[in-house]
This record gives sequence, C-alpha cells and structure tokens, in this order.
Amino acid sequence: MTGPGTRLNGISGAAALVGAAALVVSAAAAAPAAPATATARATTPAGDFAKPRPGADPAPPALVDGIREQAPAARTAADAARAHLAARKDRYRIADPERDLRPAGTLTLGGRETVRLQQTHHGVPVLGGQYLVRMERRDGRRIVTGTSGRYFTGLRTGTDGGIDDTLAVERAVDAVRRDLAARDFIAGPDDEDADTTLTGTAHGLVVIPNGAGVLTRHITVRGSGPAGGEPVLREVYIDARAGYPVLQYSGIRTFAGRATAPGHAARAVRADEPAPDGTTGSGVRLDGTTVPLAVTRDDTRDAYVLRDRTRIQSDPDHVLATCDAGGHWVSDLSGAWPDDLREVASPAPEFGAEATLSGAVDAHWAAGQVYDYYRAKFGRDSLDGHGMSVNSVVGATDYGQPYVNAFWDGQKMVYGSGDEEYRPLSAALDVVGHEMTHAVVSASADLVYAGQSGAMNEAVADYFGNAIEADVRRLPMDDPDSGLVGETLCRTKDPRGCAVRDLNDGRTTAGSFLGVGFGTDNGGVHLNSTIFAGALWDIREEIGPELADAVVYKALTEYLTPLDGFTQGRDAVLAAAKQLGAGGRALTAVRKAFTAHGIVPHWEKALGIDSDVLLSRVNTYDSHLGAGGGWWAAARSDESGSEPYSVWAGRTDGKGQLKLMSPNDGRYHVNPATDGRTVVWQAHGPTGVDILARPLAGGPVRTLWHGRGTGTALGVDGDTVTFAYYNHGGRAGVAYLSLKDPANVVTIGGGTYHRATYPAVGHGRIVYQDRQRVRAVYESTTRLIDVATGVETVLQKADREATLGPTAITADHVYWLLDAVGQNGTTTLRRAALDGSDVTDLSPETGPDALNVSEVTAGADAVTMVARAPAAGELSNAALSKLWQFTPDHRGDGTRRARVSCNRGEQLAAAAAGGTRVVWLDATTGTGEVVTRARPSGTCA
Repeated sequence: MTGPGTRLNGISGAAALVGAAALVVSAAAAAPAAPATATARATTPAGDFAKPRPGADPAPPALVDGIREQAPAARTAADAARAHLAARKDRYRIADPERDLRPAGTLTLGGRETVRLQQTHHGVPVLGGQYLVRMERRDGRRIVTGTSGRYFTGLRTGTDGGIDDTLAVERAVDAVRRDLAARDFIAGPDDEDADTTLTGTAHGLVVIPNGAGVLTRHITVRGSGPAGGEPVLREVYIDARAGYPVLQYSGIRTFAGRATAPGHAARAVRADEPAPDGTTGSGVRLDGTTVPLAVTRDDTRDAYVLRDRTRIQSDPDHVLATCDAGGHWVSDLSGAWPDDLREVASPAPEFGAEATLSGAVDAHWAAGQVYDYYRAKFGRDSLDGHGMSVNSVVGATDYGQPYVNAFWDGQKMVYGSGDEEYRPLSAALDVVGHEMTHAVVSASADLVYAGQSGAMNEAVADYFGNAIEADVRRLPMDDPDSGLVGETLCRTKDPRGCAVRDLNDGRTTAGSFLGVGFGTDNGGVHLNSTIFAGALWDIREEIGPELADAVVYKALTEYLTPLDGFTQGRDAVLAAAKQLGAGGRALTAVRKAFTAHGIVPHWEKALGIDSDVLLSRVNTYDSHLGAGGGWWAAARSDESGSEPYSVWAGRTDGKGQLKLMSPNDGRYHVNPATDGRTVVWQAHGPTGVDILARPLAGGPVRTLWHGRGTGTALGVDGDTVTFAYYNHGGRAGVAYLSLKDPANVVTIGGGTYHRATYPAVGHGRIVYQDRQRVRAVYESTTRLIDVATGVETVLQKADREATLGPTAITADHVYWLLDAVGQNGTTTLRRAALDGSDVTDLSPETGPDALNVSEVTAGADAVTMVARAPAAGELSNAALSKLWQFTPDHRGDGTRRARVSCNRGEQLAAAAAGGTRVVWLDATTGTGEVVTRARPSGTCA
C-alpha cells in the first residue's frame, strides 16, 4: 500500500539529483595529436536527477567523438586516459584527473579500449560521476577516439561526515521501516520485535551531486517486510551531517558482482576433462522440448549436478550453476546466499521430471544460451566481462506461497516458483535473458535503478532478453509477438494475454510517461521502460538485428553512465551507431525511432496538468503537506536540491507571497501542518527530531518537543498540537500538547505491548488508532479524545485480524482506514459520528468499486482519499495513487465519489483546504509540485 507522502517526494528528491548542464562536442576527424575542432550545443539535463548549482563552473563535454589523438605513453589504459584528459584541460575542464578520477574498469575488445573513470570529490566517490575515454591500441600506441560521461564541476561540499556509520545505519533502517509500515499500515503483526527484521550495512561516504553536492552515508538495508514478508533490499543515502534520508530506492532488479558458485568443495573437473559418464546431460524444458545440458559429476554427492564448467574458460573455478531454493523464501534469498543452497542434482546425466517442474532445466539451459549470445556476439567473458560465475536459483516462494517474479540481486538470478497460471519464471528465455542482462548493465554502465536511468536499465534488459529469444527461436522481427516479454510463461493464456510488457506498445513520453516517486516502482522503472525499449526495438526492426544489437551493446558499454536519462540514452545510441559506421539511412532510422517515442531534447516540458501549481520543484524526499484556514505548508529544497529542506507557507488561492517559516540551520524541516494561524513541523538533525511551531503572522520559532524519531502524522488545531512518535525499534506512540504549555506532553502507547498511531486533530478532539495487549491478546481500536475534558471514547473495536490506518476528523464525523479482509489489495474508508454511531463504509473493501486507500483528509464539505485501483493492473496509470473525493449528492442524503484530478502520474499527500479544495503533491511532470484544485474534475478517461 502507498505510504503517505513518501512516494512522490522520492521523485522530487531524485529529480534534484544530477542535471549538470553538459555539452556535446562533435569533433571533426583530425590527424593524431591534432586538437579537435567542434561546435557545442547544450543537452537536456539527465532524466530524474538534478540541476547544477547556479553559477557552477562549466561542465566537461558530455560527448566528444570523431577525434584521433595520440594518448600520452602510460603503463595502463586508465593512466593513459587520465593523462589525455589532463593534457587537454582546455577541452575537458577537469582540474586534476589523476587526483579526482579513479579507474573503474576497462573494457577491451579487439584493439579497442574503453576506460571508465569514477569521479571523486576530495577522495569521496560521487554518485553517477563517471567519465569514459575510448581508445584504439596499435603498434604499442594508444589513439584516443572519443570521450563522454558526467563530471560535476560545481561540487563544493566538505567531506567531513558529522554522523558515524552506526547512527547512519540506525536512521536508514528507521527510514525503510517507516516506509514499509506506512504502506502496510502497521510496523508488523504483534510487532514487539519488528526491529529485528531489517539490518543495515554501511558503505562509507558518497557525494550526491545536487548543486554544490550533498555529503551522505550510503547504507544498504536488507531483510523482509514486517507485514507481508516481501524481500527488502534498499539503497539509502543519509545526509552525513543531519542524519536525514535524502534518497532511497530498491536494489532488487525484478522482472517485474561476482558470486561464488556452490559446490566448490567438490573435486575440480576441468572443462577439458570429461566426467566419468560425460559432461553432456539432458533435460526436458517446461514446453516439452528436450535440450542438452552441460553438467558435472559431483563425487561428494554421488550425483550429477547442474554445474557447467565448459563455458567460462578464464578461470577453472568459475562455473555456470543452477541451484534449488530448497524451501527458502525470496526474503531469504534477496542479497544473501544461504549456506545450504545446493545445485540441482540427478543420479544420471539425464535430469528428470523434478528438475523440469522446478524450472531448473529451463534456467540452466537458458543461462547457457544467454552466456553464448554475449560471448559470440560481443566477445564478453561472462556477465561482468571478467569471467564471473553465473548462478541461478529456482523455486523461490513467497513465505511458502507462489512467487510470480524473478530478479537479479547483484549476485545471482532468482526465479519464482510460479502458480496455477504462470510456470516457473525461468520457463521464458526472454525472462532469463532479461535478468542476466541486468548483471551486464551493472558491470558496465551501472544505470542507477531508479527513475529514468532505472527505466533505461529495464529497457536494455528487455531489449536483449527479447533479442536473445528472437535469435534462438528464429522469430522474424515482423512477427507481431516478437516484442512481447514473458509471453511463454502461461499455462492457459495466449501469448498476448500472458505477456508482461510489449515493446511494440507504441508508448511515448508525451502520451504515456508516468511521473512517480521512488517508492512506486523505483520511480517508474517498469512503468516507463517501454518508452525507451520501444525505440530500441523499432531500431532493431528498421536496421536489422545484427547492427542494432551491436549499436545498443556499444552504447551500453562505451557511452552510457549511471545517471543518464532518456535524452542521454538517445545521444549514446546515435553516437554508437556512428562509430559502427552506420550509414545515412540507418542513422535516420535511429533518430526517427527515438522521435516517434517522444525522446527528444526537452521532452519533459511537454507534460501538462489540470491543476494550479502553488510550488514547483519541491526537491524533497519523505515529507507531507499541511492545509487549513486558507493556507498550505510544504517542505522545499533549493533549485538544485542540495540544501537541507525548509518549510514554506502560502495561501491556497495562490495569491500573495510565500512565507519562509523555518530557520536555515542545517536540519531537515519536513511534514508541516497548519490551521491557518500556526504552522508546526518536524526538524530532523543529528541528535534527533524536534517539533517546532511558528505563527503565520510572524514571531519566533518555538521548540515544542524533542525525541528520537517521529512518524509523518502531525497536526495543529488552535492551541492543540498532536503528533506520532516512536521509540527505538519502531515502538509507536501518539502525543499531544498545548502551545501555551508545551512542557506538559501527554503520551499514549510507545511501549512494547501498547502502540498508538495515526493521530488527527480538529474541533477540540483527537482521533487515533490504538493497539495493545489485553490478556495475551492484541486489541485494535479507533479512539477519540476530548482535549478539554480528557474524556476518551472507543469509537469501534476492530476484529483481531484487521489493520487500522490513517484518520481524519471534522466537526461531525471521524474517518479512518481499515484493512479487515487482509492481503486482498484493497482497504475500507470508514466514517462514524463522534459518539461511534452511524458507522458507514464510504469506500468498501470488497466489491467492484473497491480501492486500495492509503491516505484520508477531510473538511466540512468533502472527504478526500488517496487510493489506487488494484484491478487496473500494477503497471498502469489507472493503478497509481489518485485523489478521490466524496461530497454530498444533490439530494443531501448520501455521498457521491469523483476524481479530484485527471493528471497522469502519481498524486499523494492530499490536504483538505476548505470546501472541496484540495492541495496535494503531484508527479505528473516528473518533478514534485505542490498543486491544488477547487473542485473535482469528475470522471477521468
């Protein structure tokens, strides 16, 4: 379920990540060592990542091609590359390449070398900062033929981290737990030990290149979700001075490094040393075809195992192996290698029905096909280019239930068990090719798996997965099913009904791009992938498979860098095509393909909305909005996204000047609320969180409360402030206080056996959700407190299995969210009178109109919910979070439901602003904006 505010703000923060104004230099061919001559043109900043700091130094050219300059003599290719950059500072504007560029790998193919250099800032790596130098090596000399990439010259941040790894891990785990809890309403079932489900690993300092740079600590959080048990592998970047999470995205590359192969303790069998009964076995794929399998005799198990020693020649200890999950759930396998994983075994080289039904035969055979494709076409030595082992795991389940997905986790491919309709995920060659290509991407361009770069990561995986399948199955490119992804997985559906995606779906940036935050599909990595993949597939149809595959592979390995967006992807593919000698017709076809899919410079500016913008480019992560009394309040960073967040307030009608409410003190000021007189908010710093307040009319900022951590729920009503907080381990509580006497704080819950969540305040009352252990049984209730008298009323007791969610309150009613059925993908929006009577489900959890409601906000004239339509499918605009509003119908004796806005993309953090007006965070344009509408749009197409 959608976490309130977390998804959209993810895209706002990401949109602020790397958009250095770069130049493309197209140099005319010249004699070796002659200076390049060129005309320069500005390129579009990268897809979801940020603008440069105003006044920053000019960036190095994004692309220099068509040169032939002798590189200075050097011992290694990386040294020669850096020496070349140093010798041409007039062109590249890199002050000290030897100091600031670390070797990150060299791709050698024939006489060509492509050197990747990782940018550092005072010794700290810069996220996405990579510069590439392409060279030819002949007669002991190196000739530079081109350069490209991203080098950020505007970085000014210091590199002395204020918080240590221990605190950074704690904050990262807290951030992931908050996001998971918000999406599932709870921190975990009967969750006294919920904090043990997630662990963090520190990777040191990283500079995020927003403007002058944001110094962060990179933490990987692993574990399982506290409610559904889904695998968790999150990359979290914590501001190294304030301790606030400025970026978070999933590291699991779903279909939807070097690994150590199991069985190394067995007797080594060289590729040229046949096993006693031969190394060629066989098995039957799930489609009924018999295929040869490269296997190994394992004497320690007295069996043959799916361990191929014939393919990887560069290291006799590296193999292509297929293991059975052995009962392990996906949460056990994601980013981890259980000690008891074993290769699939058979008493004879002919593997039987068990290996077929688990998908092991398909996985092993298909992995060999994918390996052979990259080896034969591009001379690639395994997935990393350096002979790594290739490991697959089949039969993964979701807590013993069917798992219909597959992923690459940085070590291995993991394939789900399938279900009654879907075969094991390894049954489709394009799925196997897709997952293995993720490994190739990781070892080359390493496209960050979020936003546009993540969508290109998915696009390239889909392209090569389908290309490999088309080649093996000899599908012509004009076959209407050639662009289908995963179409052979189903047991009963036809290919088109079964396919997960279609590269011929005709999607374009103008008509189909969906702006979402990193909490939703990692910023749209699957939602938007076929825009780019469709262009690549069109290119394959137009110029032919051989040339197209070579062009895309060259673009991936020799041009693309981690934070490139769609426009940079277009430039890379065009440059690769030129370098491969593509003629005029072929180059025209490449350009036309991208243009047809709307991938042209500045395409983002063509995206429109049906709402009024109150605040553009908020550039924040993980923050709510507040509204009341004709005012709204929101957190915002600077234009480049590099400054800690500040709280701003403005009128909901858009008139007048914005007001800065918070001090610029290095803390992150987030989650504001207002009643039109006072603004309250949270300030996150290295020592914890403060609740601050300031009158809209002006006056000093007051500190109301200090603690370890807070939830996102925060409200103010006249003299009363209420907020959610949590202790160590996520033990949630609710607190309220008076602005006149903030020292007198009333707390509820926050203990091992008593939790309180989701407070809302209004009209002298506070509503919240309570969960406590009573006689060894947990009880969940929705409760109302009269602040003046302290009298507490239980509005309703929930069934034991039910989960209670966010609340809202008006002068006459209380609203809350409820998941009563459990795990059915929908929730209830319930309303009751202040005494608990007249209970009505406005949006029921079952039935044709059921929605997955995640947020609720209410005023006297309307109640608005943020909800998804699960029946619409996971990867569609209709299934994204939208705003739905209930208002009295024309008779006044019921309610009617309407969409607030027909904007495409994600809509979150709604705040009722009087009448039917709503303020919310909108991601339609690909960057987070605070927008408003005075009345619903009605029915959206």
